Amino acid sequence: MSTTRTRGILTSAAAIMLTAAAISGTVAAQAAGSHDQPRANNTESGSRRGTATSLAEAFNGVDRNTTWRQTSKLKLNFPTYHTEGIAYSPDHIFLSAVQIIEPTTKFQTPQNGFDRTPGKGIGHLFVMDKAGNLQKDITLGEGDMYHPGGIDFDGTNVWVPVAQYRPDSSAIIYRVDANTLDVHKQFEVKDHLGGIVMDKENGHLIGNTWGSRRFAEWDLHGKQLSTWKNPNYFIDYQDCQYVPTAQMLCGGITNLPQAPAAGGTGATYELGGMAMMDLKTRNVLRDVPFQQWSTAGHVATRNPFKMTADGDHLTMKVAPDNGDEGNGTEILTYEATATPAK
Repeated sequence: MSTTRTRGILTSAAAIMLTAAAISGTVAAQAAGSHDQPRANNTESGSRRGTATSLAEAFNGVDRNTTWRQTSKLKLNFPTYHTEGIAYSPDHIFLSAVQIIEPTTKFQTPQNGFDRTPGKGIGHLFVMDKAGNLQKDITLGEGDMYHPGGIDFDGTNVWVPVAQYRPDSSAIIYRVDANTLDVHKQFEVKDHLGGIVMDKENGHLIGNTWGSRRFAEWDLHGKQLSTWKNPNYFIDYQDCQYVPTAQMLCGGITNLPQAPAAGGTGATYELGGMAMMDLKTRNVLRDVPFQQWSTAGHVATRNPFKMTADGDHLTMKVAPDNGDEGNGTEILTYEATATPAK
């Protein structure tokens, strides 16, 4: 992602100021006369504060020697295309994916500020029951913006960015009511967004750009409040989640070169990992490699990633394989017991 270009925010005309307050780790977002503003679920968020806080503490005990066991595989028996992000509500599993109809093609030299053609595709948000049965296929996107990214559930809504499949482009931020499955177009951004998280301390949205090389923060009207460079080059974050208080846990991947003897000229391998970021200081608090692989041979943190904790016991859900790879898309569960840091 180029850091030389500054992108503004396209917002709808709005004369209403957003009031967002953090109350017991939740957000009360109000906009007079608007039916497109999210409402916080105080009961749900408050009930999860203990578990979510333990996630931050437990992850601080994860290192390269942590033993992760794969405890289950949930095969999805419908076309899933290229999976991107995953989120869990009390009643549903949400999985974002992109269906590529025409791949992008790199230009020899940039044209009109782009390094490749837009390609064509369809953005999907699959809604499943807890057994992985498809309940609804929600189509998201407009025009060249068809690529969903990493998603996040805030206790009431699922947040989904849908971008052009090229850097320095544009994206739409959607929120989907996790109960009614109603879709609301929140605002547009003049950049590619690969993932999004709601900071429930202040009601703001945090997004990462192409390759997660840069982050930006917006209010719910799409006003950009800040932007900063990713201080970490270990992996590119693909799917993230909010962790109280004001932290963000991400999973991701990077492709690194192999020695020619290990696979021939141009060969690469997938390095996976996880990272916790402080949303106030914007520092990476802890990052850890993760090298276990899917049925198709992808590192497990390739794309969809979410984690929960019960005390020092961690459970990670990932879905690294596309629908046309290996055994198709499987939601893999890994578990580990963390040793709290001294």
